[in-house]
Amino acid sequence: MSKRVINFYAGPAGLPLPPLERARDEMLDFAGTGMSVMEISHRSKEYEAVHNEAIALLRELLNVPENYKVLLLQGGGNLQFCMLPMNLLWGGRKADYVVTGSWAKKAYKEAQIVNKEGARCIASTEGEGFRRLPTAAEIQVNPDATYVHFTSNNTIYGTQFKQFPQAGNVPLACDMSSDFLWRPFDVSPFGFIYAGAQKNLGPSGLVVTLIRDDLLAQCNPALPTMLKYGIHADANSLFNTPPTWSIYILRNVLAYNKQIGGLGAIEASNQRKGELLYGSIDRHAGFYKGYVTVPADRSLMNIDFALPSAELDDRFVKEAKAAGMVGLKGYRDLGGIRVSMYNAVTVEQVQVLVDFMEGFVRKNG
Repeated sequence: MSKRVINFYAGPAGLPLPPLERARDEMLDFAGTGMSVMEISHRSKEYEAVHNEAIALLRELLNVPENYKVLLLQGGGNLQFCMLPMNLLWGGRKADYVVTGSWAKKAYKEAQIVNKEGARCIASTEGEGFRRLPTAAEIQVNPDATYVHFTSNNTIYGTQFKQFPQAGNVPLACDMSSDFLWRPFDVSPFGFIYAGAQKNLGPSGLVVTLIRDDLLAQCNPALPTMLKYGIHADANSLFNTPPTWSIYILRNVLAYNKQIGGLGAIEASNQRKGELLYGSIDRHAGFYKGYVTVPADRSLMNIDFALPSAELDDRFVKEAKAAGMVGLKGYRDLGGIRVSMYNAVTVEQVQVLVDFMEGFVRKNG
C-alpha cells in the first residue's frame, strides 16, 4: 500500500482502508455467490442482508429512535433540496430556511421553486461572505413552520454548527452531507436529516435520509411515485434497484466505525485533528490566514485558509502533492487552501500535514 496518498479532497473523499480491503477481498466472490455484490440481484437474500445490516448499523451507531425511517436513496443532496419541499411544503404549509453557504442557498432556491410563498429565509450571512454562522438571536423560527432547514457544515466556506439551532416545537430539517456521523448527537429534535454518502459514509451515488413518522404522515400524496418518501419507506428503500455498491461500502464503513469504538471515538479523533490543524494556523496567523471570522464557528471537517500570495498558495499545493498529500487546492470561488479532514483522515495524517505546514512557513514566511 506504499502508493496510497493522504487524501484531503472535499468529495468524493477518502475512505478508511479496512472497509476498502474488505471490498477488495470480496470483489470476485461475495458471500459465496461466485459474483461481486454489484452483479447479484437486489432481491437476493445475500444483498438484502447487506442492505438491512447497513440500516441496522446506522440505527445502532446514532441511536436512532423507532419512530424514524432510514431511507437509502439516490440523487444526492441536490434531489433532496426539492424532494423535501415537494413532500412537505404543500397545502398552504410554510417552512423556514437558514442560509449559511452555497449549498444552503441552493436548498432555499429549490424550495422557492416548489413553493415561492411558503419558503422563507429567516437568517443569512451571505452579506458577510458566509464567514460566520448566524447567532442564536438571529435565527427566529416562525411557529407556523412545518420545518426549519439548515446545513450543518459548510463544505465551501468552512463553518459548522456545533450547537444546532433551537426551533421549539418546529422540527429541524438538516443537510448533513459533509459532517454526518462525525460525532454522536440527539436525533429527536430533527424531523428530517439527509446526507450524501461521499464525504463520511462511502462512495458517491447514495444519500442517507432519516424521516420522522409524524412528518412522513404529512407528505403530499399527489407526487409522482419515485418522489414519495412513503413509497421508499414502505419498500425498505427497495422500491427500485438501489445503488447496491454504494450501500455495500456504506455497510463496510459503518461496521468499521462500530469496530473502532463508535461515534464517541470518532468525535475524539476529529477534535484532535482540529486542535492540530487550527493550532498551526493560529501560531502563524500572519502567514496562514483563516477564512472564518468567528473561532467557535470553525469547521472540523473543512478548513479554509490562504497564504500571503496566490503564488505561495500554488507552491503549497504542489509541494504538498510531491510529499504525498492531495486535494488541498481551495474551492474555485475562494482560492487559497482547503483541507477536508473527514472521518477517514487519521490524526497521524493530519500531523504529517501540520509538520509540512510548519516547515513551509519556515522556508517561505
